[in-house]
Amino acid sequence: MSEPLFTNDTVVFGVLMLALGLIFYTESLKGGFWEKFYKIVPGLFMAYMLPAILTTIGLIAPEWTSANDTGDVITHKTNLYFVASRYLLPAALVLMTLSIDLKAVFNLGWKALIMFFTGTIGIVIGGPIAILIISAISPETVGGEGPDAVWRGLSTLAGSWIGGGANQTAMLEIYGYNQAEYGKMVFVDIVVANVWMAILLIGIGKRAKINKWLKADTSSIEALKEKVSSFTESVKRNPTVTDLMLLAAIAFGSVSAAHYLADHLAPYFGKVVSGIESQTLKNTFTFLDSTFFWMISIATIIAIILSFTKAKNFEGAGASKFGSVFIYILVATIGMKIDIASIFDNVGLIGIGFIWMTIHAILLIIVAKLIRAPYFFLAVGSQANVGGAASAPIVASAFHPSLATVGVLLAVFGYAVGTLAAIGCTILMQLAAGG
Repeated sequence: MSEPLFTNDTVVFGVLMLALGLIFYTESLKGGFWEKFYKIVPGLFMAYMLPAILTTIGLIAPEWTSANDTGDVITHKTNLYFVASRYLLPAALVLMTLSIDLKAVFNLGWKALIMFFTGTIGIVIGGPIAILIISAISPETVGGEGPDAVWRGLSTLAGSWIGGGANQTAMLEIYGYNQAEYGKMVFVDIVVANVWMAILLIGIGKRAKINKWLKADTSSIEALKEKVSSFTESVKRNPTVTDLMLLAAIAFGSVSAAHYLADHLAPYFGKVVSGIESQTLKNTFTFLDSTFFWMISIATIIAIILSFTKAKNFEGAGASKFGSVFIYILVATIGMKIDIASIFDNVGLIGIGFIWMTIHAILLIIVAKLIRAPYFFLAVGSQANVGGAASAPIVASAFHPSLATVGVLLAVFGYAVGTLAAIGCTILMQLAAGG
């Protein structure tokens, strides 16, 4: 990507915050165009799309190249997504989970798990079906031999879309895809997964109509939201500076502890997993050497423990509201990773990705209709697979801040089954490609 107008992260962060401010300001206006606009397009979607537009027109960029005085090409990238996902995301999870009612979360029932595993199955069967469809139209797109075989590269998408980054890397190692071509698969991953998240966010604005069509029973979700809202009202107060400083201490102290423990647990379990003799068993547990997995899990566990203490009363001082601010910043940094125009650069592979995701979506819709699952379970079950712990809480919290933890808990399932399910998907893709 060519050098954008703004390359300094401090400047780019300011641009993103101005974009978010503009969205919230226009969303607050009553009457006229903007009220009608936001009834159709959710603000959270705009927080994702506006940075994508800024990237597309060249104002900002997730990464770019430049040449120095000697003509050498230098690759640059922004650190904003890294900061948002490693510091603000776990802080947001802590602040949003403080007031959680764990019993009420478990009362959401079996439909959440059914929709999650439906999403997993959709990814497993979607890959080979997409290959069969594209091979009939453009055989060269799914061709290649040895390390260049496209099905080997697509195995990394299966790992990412069922589990996460750790599972994706594991699939790259297991199937030995040509790493010089790996960038194309990463690009497909980013584009397709983020476009799908954008569609889910739009659906959130239409959830009442969708739930009516699904004939969904939303009573357990509404009961949880009502319980948290009632508790918030009962402890609501005008926050003092002391309240705000204690909130910051709780949030970032928990993030600090999560990072510290993750930095020790990931290498330890990495050694344990590497010592497993069974290759299948070793591949199943590769996610345990992921620092990100441990960091998110530990931050959530700390927050759940705090929810049983007086710390939950900080919800009255606006804990979940500050968490929501961090989530919106994360969404903006995710949005800036998309260059809308570049979608047309690898049409064949992008086509496979979109067909694959369409099959995943269709299966989710069919099962949701059959078991009358609310749109919340469909959207979060999908993102727990496709987006993992980085985006499942975003989608969940868009329904209500108290539901962010549900997204994390389901995403952990994704890490656990990711590599094994991705191997099953890859075997089917190899057969479909005739490899």
